[in-house]
Amino acid sequence: MKRGLAIPVESLDELQKQILVERHLISRELCHTKAGAGIVISKDQSCVVMVNEEDHLRIQVLRAGFQFKKSGAPSTPSTPTSRSTSTSLQPAPRYLSACPTNLGTGIRASAMMHCPRSSSRARWKRSCAPSTSSAWLCAASRRGFDASGSIFQISNQTTLGESEEGIIKHLHGVLNTIIEQELNARQKLLETDPNKLSDKIGRAFGILQNGYLLNSGEAMNLLSLIRLGIDLEVFPDTQRAVVDRLFIECQPGHVPACRQGRLRPAQRDVLRAARLRSEFAKLTIRTSLALPSSRFTPSHHTWNQ
Repeated sequence: MKRGLAIPVESLDELQKQILVERHLISRELCHTKAGAGIVISKDQSCVVMVNEEDHLRIQVLRAGFQFKKSGAPSTPSTPTSRSTSTSLQPAPRYLSACPTNLGTGIRASAMMHCPRSSSRARWKRSCAPSTSSAWLCAASRRGFDASGSIFQISNQTTLGESEEGIIKHLHGVLNTIIEQELNARQKLLETDPNKLSDKIGRAFGILQNGYLLNSGEAMNLLSLIRLGIDLEVFPDTQRAVVDRLFIECQPGHVPACRQGRLRPAQRDVLRAARLRSEFAKLTIRTSLALPSSRFTPSHHTWNQ
């Protein structure tokens, strides 16, 4: 954090706030504060400290993949702050918090996953019923993130009465259950109606290559199908990073940011479509779907808060 950037929230305009929210660097709750709040962002944007959001300090560490251990325990990045700030700590509930849901360890271990075929939260809750006491499943929109594109955030619900190791272990079990369901749903569709899946992916590819008006929700859902096609080897795996980048860059705040000005929604839709046409102009599609491999490679990120 030595070369990080410290920013008072009141110094940010609405577009800057929207960009930070879309990049999952701050929450919408922090955007609504009028004064006395701020953020500190590391140079590589992997660590963010939100000041006076729902709690006095919210420390977020973001990593690609299932790297909960590499994200570090919550106390690791906050150790220097203990020299200049006091922490409310009692033996029984451990850390005391402005928000009662964050009592105890104070850790929120989360994963953002791409689940286009098994994205029914009701189905997840039924299959993960034994785990709901310490883990919860939610659309990414709960913390202000849009769940378009079948991108979902899954995190633990409680932090009180459980160890950090127990929370992460339990969450791993829930995530593995979701992965298994996603694989099964994909396999079932391939076995029962492969032409339907080919049609969906092919139509998405055609619109992205030739569309002239695309709103953010439609663009995200089309990119989700392309990413599913990458998993099924319809497109080369080298395009995965491109699609992951476009998930962010096609959101409303990022499109006008590219032109350094405010645009009407219709203007954003035109620019978004033009950008996607350019990105997909040289991409080719195979004539048939490949069977999914036994290894699942979803887009997921983990962080500790």
